[in-house]
Amino acid sequence: MAFEGLTDKLSAAFKKLRSKGKLTENDVKDAMREVRLALLEADVNYKVAKDFTATVTERAVGQQVMESLTPAQMVIKIVNEELVNLMGGQEAPLAHASKPPTVMMMCGLQGSGKTTHTAKIGRLLKSKGHRPLLVACDVYRPAAIKQLQVVGEQVGVPVFEMGTANPVDIAKAAIRHARDYGNDYVLLDTAGRLHIDEELMQELKNVKAEVEPQEILFVIDAMIGQDAVRVAKEFHDALGITGVVLTKLDGDTRGGAALSVRAVTGQPIKFIGTGEKLDNLEVFHPERMASRILGMGDVMSLIERAEQQISEKEARELERKLRENSFDMNDMLDQFRQIRKMGDIKGLLGMIPGIGSKLKDVEIDERQFDRLEAIILSMTPAERAKPAIINPSRKRRIAAGCGMKVEDVNRLLKQYDSMCQMMKQMGGAKGKKMKRRGMLPGLGGMPGKFPPMG
Repeated sequence: MAFEGLTDKLSAAFKKLRSKGKLTENDVKDAMREVRLALLEADVNYKVAKDFTATVTERAVGQQVMESLTPAQMVIKIVNEELVNLMGGQEAPLAHASKPPTVMMMCGLQGSGKTTHTAKIGRLLKSKGHRPLLVACDVYRPAAIKQLQVVGEQVGVPVFEMGTANPVDIAKAAIRHARDYGNDYVLLDTAGRLHIDEELMQELKNVKAEVEPQEILFVIDAMIGQDAVRVAKEFHDALGITGVVLTKLDGDTRGGAALSVRAVTGQPIKFIGTGEKLDNLEVFHPERMASRILGMGDVMSLIERAEQQISEKEARELERKLRENSFDMNDMLDQFRQIRKMGDIKGLLGMIPGIGSKLKDVEIDERQFDRLEAIILSMTPAERAKPAIINPSRKRRIAAGCGMKVEDVNRLLKQYDSMCQMMKQMGGAKGKKMKRRGMLPGLGGMPGKFPPMG
């Protein structure tokens, strides 16, 4: 996961500070030297890392910190605040045209995930009640138009295309089409290259000059490290980008681009891609990312993901079952499926404060979900509705039906009993509060805690 190495190194540096009852100026400087090395290893721009640690040091050696009862905590608080400032301070909302449609020009190098993330943003806008239109302006890359049509269909957003016509003409025609058909956002999927060249930049400048987009979003792959910042600056110098979409932050990347791109370009990160699925897109919140980097978790993002997977009607129904203590195997199956939709399990658990650092060397086999679903689906409707009737002979039949062992069936039933006990303790009022906040009770007994099944 992104920032895993940085989080570990920062935690080690802060652990040394915590071991000291009172800090000296040298203690702070030694810690900041380790922080600077950690940032550089995470691919943070050298000047950015140097300026960051200098600012933290200047604040941390102040009299208020040195005389504090908990100086180490004060230093960590300063690091957190400066990380937030480094990444923009607060969420940067999308611009809006005074008269629809709002035009968003998506740009970036080939292979950065531009077309996919154009569809992801379209999906996000649609989920908020907007009527976006995706526009195929990449007329050079083979199958680029088809790819946009495919992902557009998957997210339920219309695609406008004119084959291999001039991209400027396509963009202008798309905006006219949007006005005629009531689309309030137009997302232009422009051409990319394997590297920056003058021909590409001139075409993008021509599109910008003709349609005057409210947003020019630069899509960059976080896994290319330092080059991400250099390329972002070149695009910004040529086009005047208004924001950045950082992709592949879920991969094995050091993540330094997220900490550097704002400082180098002066433009905010607006979205981050957190997976390959078309719903794996998050609005970028600097304070939440800083919290993740410092190993403090990100509960708000976890709650938001949960809320996206459960409707108000489902929430009320689950609340009723919590009150009446009628949670059954069908509900358990629904919970497992909702958790799977939320994304990578290890990533989800990493958002819980105090959990992420403990998961570094833990392998979570997500195929356990398939096995658990298979066991539940091998039960009859009556058994799912009332698991108490499952006797030894039924367990043998269920195990044989899904290719598992009786021990696996027993383990699932034990987990079910534990979940029911947990919900009984929560009570109706607490359960209601939990559901309003979007929490899923299934998180309390996820398959990652299971021993391997046979």
